[in-house]
Amino acid sequence: MEEISILISEEKVSERIRQLGEEISSDYQGKEIRLVCILKGGAPFACELAKRISVPVVMDYMQAASYGGSTVSSGDVKLVKDLDMPIEGQHVLIAEDIIDTGNTLAALTELLQQRGAADIKICALLDKPARRTQKKIEADYCGFSVPDSFVVGMGLDYDQRYRNLPYIGILSFKEA
Repeated sequence: MEEISILISEEKVSERIRQLGEEISSDYQGKEIRLVCILKGGAPFACELAKRISVPVVMDYMQAASYGGSTVSSGDVKLVKDLDMPIEGQHVLIAEDIIDTGNTLAALTELLQQRGAADIKICALLDKPARRTQKKIEADYCGFSVPDSFVVGMGLDYDQRYRNLPYIGILSFKEA
């Protein structure tokens, strides 16, 4: 049986996303952002973030997989969906739900660099530094640092469930 305890309330999540939008807008003044949402988990966060950015934003999407139905990353990153538009010369801001091991973001940032992005920054709703194996991966913009627990909500899932929660919760498993 699964149980969820609230770690970060809906109100705190919303306020922090607003702050991130203001910070990004200030940093990208006079520029257009190519906001690359990492599916599926990044979608709710990216949409909320985009609404709070005041400079021009063009959204595109990528999907990579490394978890499957497990609570632990396999470490093997597979590109499931690629961008629809070229990014050469673009100011790319990756919107990701969580930086865990960093394997997915390491693979995707390397790919986007090879494609000639003008610059690449990462905006993550959550950062789980205790699990980081890719030490060079850091969020340029980060919502919250979280403990080494399995978190769900705001796009984060367990076996495709709980993405719709408006808060961040810790998922635990209890015996029935």
